[in-house]
Amino acid sequence: MTTLPFFDPEHADLAARLDAFARQSIEPLAAAAEREPPVAAGQRFVDVAAAEGILPIFTGDGASGPALRPLCLAREAIAACSAFADSVYAVQGLGTFPIVRFGDAGLRARYVDPAARGRAVAAFALTEPGAGSDAAAIRTTARRDGGGYVLDGTKTVISNAGLATFYVVFARTSAEAGSKGLSAFVVDADAAGFRVERQIELLAPHPIGELRFEACRIPAAQRLGAEGEGLKVALSTLDVFRSSVGAAACGMARRALDEAVRHASTRRQFGSALADFQATKLALADMATDLDAARLLVYRAAWVKDGGAARVTRESSMAKLFATEAAQRIIDAAVQIHGGVGVTRGAAVERLYREIRALRIYEGTSEIQRLVIADQVLRSAGGADSPGRSPGSEQP
Repeated sequence: MTTLPFFDPEHADLAARLDAFARQSIEPLAAAAEREPPVAAGQRFVDVAAAEGILPIFTGDGASGPALRPLCLAREAIAACSAFADSVYAVQGLGTFPIVRFGDAGLRARYVDPAARGRAVAAFALTEPGAGSDAAAIRTTARRDGGGYVLDGTKTVISNAGLATFYVVFARTSAEAGSKGLSAFVVDADAAGFRVERQIELLAPHPIGELRFEACRIPAAQRLGAEGEGLKVALSTLDVFRSSVGAAACGMARRALDEAVRHASTRRQFGSALADFQATKLALADMATDLDAARLLVYRAAWVKDGGAARVTRESSMAKLFATEAAQRIIDAAVQIHGGVGVTRGAAVERLYREIRALRIYEGTSEIQRLVIADQVLRSAGGADSPGRSPGSEQP
């Protein structure tokens, strides 16, 4: 799996370990997770990853964020067996990285170290009913009051809602400063004035919900970075994790291609295996080419970041855009090759068909990724002062 030019020798051993973990520990839980309450299923996935020592790949070691190539290898392997598990672990990383980068030693010890051992679960609370791609539209407020802040507002479609023991929350500390008026805070799940308002049911099950803050008081020490640096916190986190979304898409696409090859090789129609028909071969060729191209883009971004690049905005946006769109095409083709079996509840490709759709939306829609990439192209061509900068492309 690691026969790409972006890996060091130790990555092959890690990839083998992750594939074995996914097959032996994640795959047996995947079907049941679709039927159980999402929070209970999510906790089970956290427990098995903690027992295997997998979570530090997502959280880092408390002193630094995760290395991106191992993170991408983990997401690719795990998403091939369960997008549910992959998303729980990925949000563990999203919710701890801001603390690693912008928190002090006390916050890192209190939140990141337990999360790496599975004794705490993280969430990343950015999206609101009226603020998705446009972070500047955030209306949740954080009002300074004595030695702390008082938060009021609502967040929605927040992954790990109800499962998380702490949330990194983005709120407005200045009404006049637009996107520069946001700040980031760590809020404990048991904080007074905070509650999970409701769980949200998705196309593919996942612990996700709406959060409510009503006079929620937190200490000033739980602010991450300086006041007004909230957008910087958010964008620097997404800049790291965005390419790993592409890795998850590659894992799902790889599983779909494997299932399609297996079905085409054994299913017979008109006296021949499906794999003997030219139309099937053409489809498989397109699927394999899309997958290889997606993996090249994903692991290029990861390699550049691991090599010390301060930002991989262009590379990570290209990786997420192409990999998620390609995975949608690959999985759709796999369902088509399966015929009626492909839309039967319980079939692997049917589950993948439901799971892949969200990846083209979260952590920046495909449309936003195109705008970010265009911004980067214009910058490199000397067009940074061009009008009409894209939403989501402002740099921290």
